[in-house]
Amino acid sequence: MLRIGNTDIKYLKGVGDARAKLLADELDIHSFRDLLYYFPFRHIDRSRFYAIADFTPDMPNVQIKGRFLRFYKEGEGAKQRLIAVFTDGRSVMEVVWFSRIKQIENAYPLNTELVLFGKPNFFKGSYSIAHPEVETYDPSTPPQGLRGVYSLTEKLRKRGITSRTIQNLVGNLFDKVADITDIIPQSVCRQFGLMPLRDALRNIHFPESLHDLKKAQERLKFEELFFIQLHILRFTKRRNSSIRGHVFPTIGEHFNRFYSEVLPFQLTDAQKRVIKEIRSDMRTGRQMNRLLQGDVGSGKTMVAFMTMLIAVDNKTQACLMAPTEILARQHYQSIAQWAEPIGVNVRLLTGSTRTKERKEIHESLIDGSLDILIGTHAVIEENVQFHNLAMVVIDEQHRFGVQQRAKLWSKNALPPHVLVMTATPIPRTLAMTLYGDLDVSVIDQLPPGRKPVMTLLRYDDNRQQVVNAVKDQLSKGRQVYIVYPLIHDNDKLSLRSLEEDYQNVCATYPGYKVCYVHGQMKADEKDHQMQLFVSGEAHIMVATTVIEVGVNVPNASVMIIENAERFGLSQLHQLRGRVGRGADQSYCILMSKRQIASATRERLEIMTQSTDGFVIAEADMKMRGPGNMEGTQQSGLAFNMRLASLATDGQMIAITRDAASDLLDANPQLYGATTSPAESSGSSLTTLSPSECNIINNELKFRFSQDTDWSRIS
Repeated sequence: MLRIGNTDIKYLKGVGDARAKLLADELDIHSFRDLLYYFPFRHIDRSRFYAIADFTPDMPNVQIKGRFLRFYKEGEGAKQRLIAVFTDGRSVMEVVWFSRIKQIENAYPLNTELVLFGKPNFFKGSYSIAHPEVETYDPSTPPQGLRGVYSLTEKLRKRGITSRTIQNLVGNLFDKVADITDIIPQSVCRQFGLMPLRDALRNIHFPESLHDLKKAQERLKFEELFFIQLHILRFTKRRNSSIRGHVFPTIGEHFNRFYSEVLPFQLTDAQKRVIKEIRSDMRTGRQMNRLLQGDVGSGKTMVAFMTMLIAVDNKTQACLMAPTEILARQHYQSIAQWAEPIGVNVRLLTGSTRTKERKEIHESLIDGSLDILIGTHAVIEENVQFHNLAMVVIDEQHRFGVQQRAKLWSKNALPPHVLVMTATPIPRTLAMTLYGDLDVSVIDQLPPGRKPVMTLLRYDDNRQQVVNAVKDQLSKGRQVYIVYPLIHDNDKLSLRSLEEDYQNVCATYPGYKVCYVHGQMKADEKDHQMQLFVSGEAHIMVATTVIEVGVNVPNASVMIIENAERFGLSQLHQLRGRVGRGADQSYCILMSKRQIASATRERLEIMTQSTDGFVIAEADMKMRGPGNMEGTQQSGLAFNMRLASLATDGQMIAITRDAASDLLDANPQLYGATTSPAESSGSSLTTLSPSECNIINNELKFRFSQDTDWSRIS
């Protein structure tokens, strides 16, 4: 990117060996490029001077002009602090330092006009500023305009490195940089009106106006998202152009018999649409890689089974992998029941499968007599070999690591088609980025007859009303979940725990059997307790979030979530999905402390207003940001974005995806295809020169050198 961009930061004026080590250890800044791309997290207006009388408790960093009247110390040893009395000519305040006391005391003379910059703190009726930036006031120098504020660590502050220090180093770098080669092709820059890279980098650090700052941020966000989309799509296009897939030309006897004779309910229009999309993939001769999203109870398992029947009808085998034995067993029970009348052989393989049965499964997989294998991680063991595996379904795929999933691909010379399913609704912008290498299908309808779950927010002082309502449901033969944030009591957290409340629940609901499940139990005991509830022998299940996925008890009509304020929206929605799976009206009761933050109350009230998982997922991401959403680290596509946001930059994500796709279509050499540019169609962009291709390839290599090779396993 830069002619000198990867030069060691120690060679920059103002750095040296000691400061270079500090910048590397604390901020991960090793090179000139790293420093240029260490952006301010916000900008403040340094053109205005405030008066102490103008301060308010919620005010951000301010600039004030005045002088120190005196210094004095308080405290001893490590607790010593330096206090200065500062005046702006009309009022006085205290300025406090907790470190570098001797150095600061000698640095700033009394009664000399200075400029302070920092955040006012209001305490016991007066204002103070801790560790401000201090400069000598020069009336001949016009006030600064916008200045960047950089994230710093406490260690850096103690060593005297401030936001101004970082800005000065960036200024030294711009003085030294001879050339900054733009890494986005000029054709793309012209098409989208992007600011040149050198101008964007200068204006993100030293904006001359709000307009220039906005244009710089827009350019650098575009760059960030554009290269992410190029990275994802180049592997997708390479896979589509070079990795062959099984061709399933026919819908055969098993599928047709199941559809006409066994199907227990009419498919929704959404299910039919998704099956058509999958069917279309299977005819192309390319390996299918499709993400199937569907809210809890939308019928994903049925779609997966009918997809596997297509593979069976084309003389191949299918496999479904689930993250837990409970979920795998649930899938097996449903699918085996559907498969038995049409003569399809289905077996279950988990860690607890006995040796004799395991041997039978291995033999029937190899000779081809076993059509569908359902299991947990056990299905990816080396000794599990298939005769001709052509269809893989992965449920709740974010719970599997990339390498685990890849082991299934290697079980056949021709890679199997892949359908990954999730009941966690994923906002569109997040899906386009985290799962951008997959085609996406969405089941956005629930089966007919399902009543929406009624969600209620109740506080601890309403508990007796909740108890009475639960007793009413139990008297009607219904079953109840009670979910806790903790297994054991914790003195540091004022939260209810399963262990502490178990006996209380038993006493509150006499005559009803209570079972319990949590993540620290052994698998056999967990399965035993779960079966008590599934069979109806137990009426109440107390549990942790281990039941979030994979428990299907249609008779359960009440879900109580204790300390609901401690859970995110998406997790609350997943837990709520455990009820409402039968024909009866079901209820989800969110129990909370009455004294909670307004943002927390807003989050809980969203749950009471909507049962649409996609609406809730969008709201969750906007409120909390995408963060490290569950499983994204395992996806291999958890990008570290400096400026762009999956929560707020949805339009730009869509634009950059289209731009990256167009560029790859016009320049297939970027993803290693042999197709010449003339053979590609539909692109409005010009063909790149060899030097432009080199710039893009080098940039992709630099940004994503540590990522998994998705050309093999995506």
